Amino acid sequence: MDLSKIENFQDAIVTVMGLGRYQQGSGIGTAKWLIRHGAQIIITDLKNEVELEESMDLIMGWYEKYRELYPERTIYSPVFVLGEHREEDFIEVDCVVQNPGVPSESEFVRAAQEAGVSIESDVSLFWRYCKYPIIAVTGTKGKTTTTKMIGEMLTATDEKAIIAGNINVSPLEFLDDLLQENQPHPIVLELSSWMLESLPPAFREIKKGPDIAVLTNVYPDHLNRYHSFGDYVHSKEIIFEWQSPEQYTILNWDQETVRLMGERAKGKVFWCSKTYQEADGCYVKDGQVVLRQDGKDQMIIPVAELGLKGDHNLENVLTSVAVAILWGISLEVVQKIAREFKGVSDRQELVREVDEITYVNDTTATNPDVVMAALNRFGADGDIILIAGGANKELSYSDLGDAIANTCKHLILFNGDASQMIEDAVADRVPTTSGIDSMKKAVQTAKSLAASGDIVLMSPGAASFNMFKNEFDRGEQFREEVRNL
Repeated sequence: MDLSKIENFQDAIVTVMGLGRYQQGSGIGTAKWLIRHGAQIIITDLKNEVELEESMDLIMGWYEKYRELYPERTIYSPVFVLGEHREEDFIEVDCVVQNPGVPSESEFVRAAQEAGVSIESDVSLFWRYCKYPIIAVTGTKGKTTTTKMIGEMLTATDEKAIIAGNINVSPLEFLDDLLQENQPHPIVLELSSWMLESLPPAFREIKKGPDIAVLTNVYPDHLNRYHSFGDYVHSKEIIFEWQSPEQYTILNWDQETVRLMGERAKGKVFWCSKTYQEADGCYVKDGQVVLRQDGKDQMIIPVAELGLKGDHNLENVLTSVAVAILWGISLEVVQKIAREFKGVSDRQELVREVDEITYVNDTTATNPDVVMAALNRFGADGDIILIAGGANKELSYSDLGDAIANTCKHLILFNGDASQMIEDAVADRVPTTSGIDSMKKAVQTAKSLAASGDIVLMSPGAASFNMFKNEFDRGEQFREEVRNL
């Protein structure tokens, strides 16, 4: 299919692989956009009609609306193929738009590739048609906090700034309005490794990478989806592979893996570190956040005044400040947001204090390194009751076992193969309650074990899909059970 023009989607047959349940997510956002532009879409998902009823109703509502709004176009009713995938929906079509949650190793994706069918994502389609500068953020951890903080700074200067991507908001939700205005607005996209893997064909054709590429860090993760850690690292490098020498690449000096990746960066490298460096970058010096550029230092804000707390969040602040200054945002705005921004939900989120017991939701901690960051922040007094475990992603839990032994007074484990690995790593050094089959039981067990001054931390270090719809459902269930205490 010729993807050079949006108009070419009129009458094209397009399969949307993965509908999902997020109202502005990749699946629903893509389906709406394609219907609006006259594509004949087939929506296929392994979930059944009961599970996707709300999403289907949304799509059909938009179909009816677009028929009224665009009488000059042929607007086709979508076809739903649910509870299964059919090979003909991947090889007898013009294009497949793959939801980021769908593995590229899927036999149906491979069949489309072998048939020469174009395979896109909502992000790659946005990149093809958006002609304005884009900030792109990726990393194993910290990318959402960084994206949201950058977004706050951008929005403070332009209320139409676009913050989208791997935060359950498809950038296609904004594309048509952006093109109709015919003027730029700031854009920041959070990109998962799977989103990045969809971008090279678009990069190659339009010869355009991110104007500012941000890589927060790279830790072993998703090894159930990658053959090796090296493959996972390469997926992150895509963010800067198509940059030009005039574009910026912002990297974390403090992580060796990322520091070595910097040798392969194509743009101007701008480092971030909690220790002062001589190269251009954003650093901590004498208790101050300092931006160094062209041999000159600019004092930004005292570390003590930052709204985000914790060493791992300091990395996110440094990165966000670097992006904002390079983008041309005023120092006053940067300082204001740096003081006011407290973080995002589901990431070390203080939910509530009940009977002098603090409940913290860290559901997006889906690998052991992120759990250890939370334990490092909250566990100095060894008063943590940790709720953890779930489905395995082929990760190692040996270091996490030591961290739990040093900071936790009790460990509560959901059902799941990763839970057994965590329990083995702890090796009887902390009292453990395992086999928890619901969030209600987890929270009630934690409450019964906690004393005044304790912290109940839900930081799983594992995937959620064996018990919950996704990690955000897991977080919402935690919040709900804590509210009910």
